[in-house]
Amino acid sequence: MTKSYDIAVIGGGNAALCAAMTAAEAGAKVLILETAPKTYRGGNSRHTRNFRCMHTGPLGPLVEDYSEEEYLADLLKVTGGKTDKDLARLAIHTSEECLPWMQEHGVRFQPSLSGTLSLARTNAFFMGGGKSLVNAYYRTAEKLGVDVLYEAAVTHLELEGDQITRVVYTCEGQMHSISPKSVVVASGGFQADTDWLTRAWGPAAQNFLIRGTPYNRGVVLADLLDQGVQSVGDADQCHAVAIDGRAPKYDGGIVTRLDCVPFSVVVNKNAERFYDEGEDVWPKRYAIWGRLVAAQPDQVGYVIIDAKSLELFMPSVFPPLKADTLEELAGMMDLPADKLRQTVDRFNAACGDTSKFHPTELDGVATSGITPPKTNWARPLTEPPFYGYTLRTGVTFTYLGLKVDRNAQCSTKTGLIRNLWAAGETMAGSILGQGYLAGFGMTIGTVFGRIAGREAAAYANK
Repeated sequence: MTKSYDIAVIGGGNAALCAAMTAAEAGAKVLILETAPKTYRGGNSRHTRNFRCMHTGPLGPLVEDYSEEEYLADLLKVTGGKTDKDLARLAIHTSEECLPWMQEHGVRFQPSLSGTLSLARTNAFFMGGGKSLVNAYYRTAEKLGVDVLYEAAVTHLELEGDQITRVVYTCEGQMHSISPKSVVVASGGFQADTDWLTRAWGPAAQNFLIRGTPYNRGVVLADLLDQGVQSVGDADQCHAVAIDGRAPKYDGGIVTRLDCVPFSVVVNKNAERFYDEGEDVWPKRYAIWGRLVAAQPDQVGYVIIDAKSLELFMPSVFPPLKADTLEELAGMMDLPADKLRQTVDRFNAACGDTSKFHPTELDGVATSGITPPKTNWARPLTEPPFYGYTLRTGVTFTYLGLKVDRNAQCSTKTGLIRNLWAAGETMAGSILGQGYLAGFGMTIGTVFGRIAGREAAAYANK
């Protein structure tokens, strides 16, 4: 590199871009180091579609209101209380000002999608999805003078005392190093490193699919942890959802997610149900199903629905298997036909009055007398044809990350690192101890990306 930079931003997704734009607007000269080639830039942000946002009244595409306390209650419910409430409140409260900021920086929104999402009040959907958001931010960053280097894999940050003195990366087969005044790490988790996942989860992880970018391998995270930078979160906690078993190993994205679970019977390879499919509205429960499937034999599950539920959810990119009888469907899915028939018959017999069935709200239409119960949307599977999907665990991002404070600043046991900040998935474990809330990853990345950019620029401009 012949140029001198005030700030190096490591990563090329939402959090990195928010940091880079904010820092550039504060007068800093910024370089983004993105491991991926240009066509795959953007990390997991390419596969997102919405942003969870607090608002005290109608805001942009959002209707009604979504208070800080309700938002926090939703988060505490899915995390089981395993969150830093101070940082959580910071993310939630700041999200309201983020939406107009996003619009000012090129993002366009659209009304919420229909189906099981139930998000018109809580989540703002991106026009064109995450890819459009990423492209809009790159255009804005370019106008602000931010430089971007693609296929630039950062391998080492030299920590000397309380500051980063050197950033080492490879590009076009050559090793390079720069010494910026400030560094922002926004390079995601380690989910694409199957060996690391296996060390955390055991052999079951070999069967996991990776929903997002294959470039998030945790190289910078591991390098910093090895140097004593403080960590947060557990290696075996992650955002993992149940996805279509036909999805590719990497980068299948959101189109492989299955949203039909609330209207289905879900069984394992022995044709046995193993969890309440109707526990809560899908945006608050979809992220537990990856872990549930991971605990089943061969890390696989099977979704069974009938004709009356086919149009109630957003379909996967792959069409479901279809059969006129349950026995025929069992044969197509390599399930024991007699056992599947027994499980479905028992479920059907446990269903009661379905007149209050409501697909987008908790309706209390429940089973009785079976374990596990189904506490909402429990309708008998009786109308052919029957449809089936295979479920696999799809990991979005891992929660072991860099511990940060309210200024997104990193530290060692001896104190703050003067010129190192982190944002996005690489520090999300500070707030997400377990579980997930739809659209909250984008909230964390946007809020802490802006904070990191602001603080990094302030330090560089001293």
